[in-house]
Amino acid sequence: MRVKVGLAQSYPKLGDVKANLQKHLDTIQQASQQGVDLIVFPELSMTGYQVQDLVPEVAIRPTADDPTFSAMLHASQNMDIIFGFVHEDTRQRFYTAAAYLSKGVCLHIHHKIYLPTYAMFDEGRYFDQGEHARAFDTRFGRVGMLICEDFWHMSPAYLLWQDGADILVFHSASPSRGLDAGDRLSGSRWVELVNQAYGSMFTNYVIHCNRVGYEDGKNFWGGSTIVDPDGEFVVHAPYFDEALVVQEIDLNQLHRTRARLPLLRDERPEMVQRELNRILHRDGQ
Repeated sequence: MRVKVGLAQSYPKLGDVKANLQKHLDTIQQASQQGVDLIVFPELSMTGYQVQDLVPEVAIRPTADDPTFSAMLHASQNMDIIFGFVHEDTRQRFYTAAAYLSKGVCLHIHHKIYLPTYAMFDEGRYFDQGEHARAFDTRFGRVGMLICEDFWHMSPAYLLWQDGADILVFHSASPSRGLDAGDRLSGSRWVELVNQAYGSMFTNYVIHCNRVGYEDGKNFWGGSTIVDPDGEFVVHAPYFDEALVVQEIDLNQLHRTRARLPLLRDERPEMVQRELNRILHRDGQ
């Protein structure tokens, strides 16, 4: 099976859900003209990243009764959509969330598990933590989603792999930080290495969409990518500029890579479980 993926590397307006919804719908229309099957927007694409005290005002409910979510459900009739938003649950808790929509149905919502509170970040002040890393079935196979800091930790990606995900979708609002010895941002280089490592170690497709633009003095570097099961870049979006990058992926590559490199076959999750139980229950810890 071949899937045409659109990486919607966008610059949302901070706190302006109405304007950001229209940008989503316009981008989806543009992607439709290019035959896109699955479009991926960045972390908090519906609100912007530095929402802080605006969280209760920009939050939405993932139901057909919510006008913003309803519009996105309608837009997913002919194209699967992953987008980022602030999720308010029934008890008024707020989460950084990603939704996967397909044919007018929400197949899955992921809540960001790891909320950074170091350096320039203070997410734990405004959001509740997610508690689950779960794969889910789509018309393209089994998919797992993570948000930014989640994929700096190996455990969520590993859990999704063990839960049957053959496509890992990461989206982020990753700001620019530092230069390496050449002319590349050290932060972006590190993210790209992580994505390639996950692709090659898990023999999976890894789709990553990062935002661009400025907020409160922070610059976001973009550079969205798709990595194949051999750990090679299939496509690389530009740094710093908005773009809709479209790339077809061949899911038969999963078969070819795993026939040559049976890492999934030889993995021993029961041993991992046993050793984690030993570590977690070790006396004196």
